[in-house]
Amino acid sequence: MSMGTSTGTGTSLNTSAFASDWAAGELEGAVRGRHAVRQYTDEPISAEDRAALEREVAICNELGNLHMGLVWDEPEAFDSALAHYGKFTGVRNYLVVAGAPANDLERRAGYWGERFVLTAQRLGLNTCWVALTFKRRYVRAHLAKGDQMVLVVAFGHGATQGVQHKSKPAEDVCSPADGPDWFRRGVEWALLAPTAINQQKFRIELTDGTAGAKPQVAVRDLGGSYSKVDQGIVSLHFELGAGTDNFAWANI
Repeated sequence: MSMGTSTGTGTSLNTSAFASDWAAGELEGAVRGRHAVRQYTDEPISAEDRAALEREVAICNELGNLHMGLVWDEPEAFDSALAHYGKFTGVRNYLVVAGAPANDLERRAGYWGERFVLTAQRLGLNTCWVALTFKRRYVRAHLAKGDQMVLVVAFGHGATQGVQHKSKPAEDVCSPADGPDWFRRGVEWALLAPTAINQQKFRIELTDGTAGAKPQVAVRDLGGSYSKVDQGIVSLHFELGAGTDNFAWANI
């Protein structure tokens, strides 16, 4: 994976532009306030919020070279015994996270899909990354020919705001454990990121840059289901917490 000055997604980072119009503390509020929510009310999403989410998806598709699509007011995909077993109720809106098949598709899907998640949280909506508990034929009907579906993000007005997942100690996921303040903040925000089954199977490594260069950071996945998606999600969270002025992505 070549990350260099990019996320490893093959596209340049645009974090500063993403966060520049957020009020002070608003971005951190979204990162800390986002929790997986599986039960939704029938409160409709306003036309203004729909337009904002459509704009965000268009931006993420362009920057991430993805083909994500929003599905509105469609309850059938989550009306199944499997979805109910997974405790999903009231899901009527979801984002299909997809793109052309590529080695780095899952990583890009995680990074840019999580940007959508944080935008929805900012608007007062709730979300949940979903891998299996939906009727795939309904979701696949929204794919362009040749595209590969990665995951789905359910969203809407939650019946609750969810609860904070348990996190590993920072020293269990990073090296060194006593890095600079910006690194520790990035790790803290990374630990707030959603990961498959909340396993947090990733490691964040800081190394000195060459003479006159920025320190380098690598986010390594440790294997398992959807670990590459997790790698993308965690990379975005780390980047937002650490600030892109403080480091460069390493080539791994």
